[in-house]
This record gives sequence, structure tokens and C-alpha cells, in this order.
Amino acid sequence: MRTTNFNIVRGLFLGLFFLALLNPTFASESADKTSDLEEKEFQTSELIFHHIKDSYGFHVAGDFSVPLPMILWTDNGLVTFMSSEFHHDAEGKVIVERDGMKFVNIHEKVYQLDPGASEVTFDASHHATNAHRPMDFSITKNIFMMLLSFLVLILLFTSAARSYKKKGNNMPSGIGRFVEPLIVFVRDEIAIPNIGEKNYKRFMPFLLTMFFFIWLNNIFGLIPFFPFSANLSGNIAFTVTLALFTFIITLASSKSYYWSHMLWMPGLPVPMKLFLAPIELIGMFIKPIALTIRLFANITAGHVIVLSLISLIFMFKSYYVAPLSVAFSLFITIIEVLVVAIQAYIFTLLSAMYFGQAVEEAH
Repeated sequence: MRTTNFNIVRGLFLGLFFLALLNPTFASESADKTSDLEEKEFQTSELIFHHIKDSYGFHVAGDFSVPLPMILWTDNGLVTFMSSEFHHDAEGKVIVERDGMKFVNIHEKVYQLDPGASEVTFDASHHATNAHRPMDFSITKNIFMMLLSFLVLILLFTSAARSYKKKGNNMPSGIGRFVEPLIVFVRDEIAIPNIGEKNYKRFMPFLLTMFFFIWLNNIFGLIPFFPFSANLSGNIAFTVTLALFTFIITLASSKSYYWSHMLWMPGLPVPMKLFLAPIELIGMFIKPIALTIRLFANITAGHVIVLSLISLIFMFKSYYVAPLSVAFSLFITIIEVLVVAIQAYIFTLLSAMYFGQAVEEAH
């Protein structure tokens, strides 16, 4: 029995080791950079930032990639084409011509060349001098993953709702048995304790949406061997938007007691009120900033650490480093499995706390 267990563990470790080496996210992005280690030093930072930033397509392996639609609004109207037209170029060397206009991709940002220009010119700060940016509505991989998560959540909860109808006695079946405990957890452990039984119901749709939406996208970003993986929760624009929703709902739901307690605290001497009022007012704006940074930093840090550990193999140019590197990467990945759920929980919990403070009644 012990021998069998040992063989299973050994097989899993070796499988993870070779998968890590063959990981499309890592191997495909580093193949071109490490083709000749003797002539060119391996750039860890370049690999990491290439992995965590957004792009116009999914680079799977080698020259194989999944393109996404480019949707640009220029001075002459709408222009569309597929990102494969750039042929993986992000240095502005490949020019795509459409309707008499020329476009280039510079560090995953599309620029339109000025009339008469045949190539991009840069100034001393490496800024394009003969090109400008059109309005970009393209479907990047982060947007694709966001739309995919919407679809998954709709299918998930639609199936869960139908499972109640099948039983006919308000008892779920199938996927409903998985979803119901999570919904009850958000209600009983997050919403009711922080908002109160009187007001929690109107906030439940938002809290459930945030919890499952963040958790699902964190999971998608954690799967290293999924070809359509994207670091959506590690995008600062994504976390800012979620935090702004919480901030706006907090202000829209706030009562007079919320503002009086913040700007003119009852029961305190006037000098202390004058001292604390600006602090409380600033704190109102710091709350969404804290939500933004907490989610963004924790998710991004996990990706950076795992990629840094894997990069040690190429930095030291030795496969002897591989077992230790993969072992630590596996350990961090296991921690990340907990982090993706914890961060969804913390974001939802803090949002519920802010809502509870906004609707709190005088006592």
C-alpha cells in the first residue's frame, strides 16, 4: 500500500515537473527569448510582464496562437480585422493596411500611422512621433475571459435554478447542490452579520455577483495549462471598476446618520470633531482604493512568484535546479488555490461592511 502511494505521488510530481517545462504560457513565451542562452541572457522580468499583461490574442505554443478581433474607431470610421495580422509583432515592425490606413502594434497598443508614413519613428523616450492611437474597442484576452466568465456564471446559475424545479420540493440536485451552500454562506456569514437582517436582501444580488465573478476569474487565471488563461484579476482596471461599483452603491444607499457620524460625530468635543471629520472624509475615498490594491496585488504577486521560481531553471542554465524550482512552484500554487477563494471572500466581506455602515440607523 505504501509503495503504491509512493508511486502515485512520484508520478504526480514528475507529471507536474514535465508539464511545468511544457507549460504553454511559460514555454511558448520564453522559447524565442532563450533560443541561444550563450549569446543572450535570459530576461526574467520580460517573461513575467509578458505573461501578466493584457494582449490582443492567446499565444498557445510556438507560432500557434488564437487571434481575437481588433475593433478600432478612426477618423474615417470603423475598422476591423483579426489580431493575427500583426504576426505576434509588438514592436511596430509589422504594418497592417486597411481602407488606406496603416496600423501597428507597439507593446500591445495599436497606433495609426500618420498619412504618408511607411514606418514608425520614435523619440528618445521610445514614444511614437508619427503615429496616434485610435479609439480601441478590441477584444483583448482579458475581455474575452470576462465575457467567458459571464457565460459560465449564467449557465451555472441557470442550471442551478432548474435543478430546484426538477425536484419540486425546493431541494436542489446536480449543480444546485454545489451552488446552494456557497449562496447560503454569503448570506449567513457575510451579508446578514455586516448589513443586518432588515437591509441585507437588496444587496445580495451584488454580493453574490462579486463573490462568484471574482472567484471564477481568479480560478481561470490560476490554471497554467488552460490555453485561454488570462490574468484578469491582476489587471488594475478590472479591480478599479469593481471597487467603484462598491463605492457608488455605498454612497447611493447611505443614510443621513452615515454622513452625520462621518462629518460631525455625536458625543465628541467640537475640537475633536474638527480633527476627525477630514480623516473620516479621506477614509471614505481610501476604502475603494484599498479594495482595488488588495485584489490586484495579491493575484499579481502569485503569478510573479511562480514564474520567477520557474525562471530559475533558465537563469542558472541547469536542469539540476528544476526539482527544487518546481517543488516551490507547486507549493506556491497550492497556496494560490486558497488565495483565489480568500480574495473573493475578502472583497465581498469588505463591500458588505461598507454597505452596512451606509444603511446603519441611529442608535
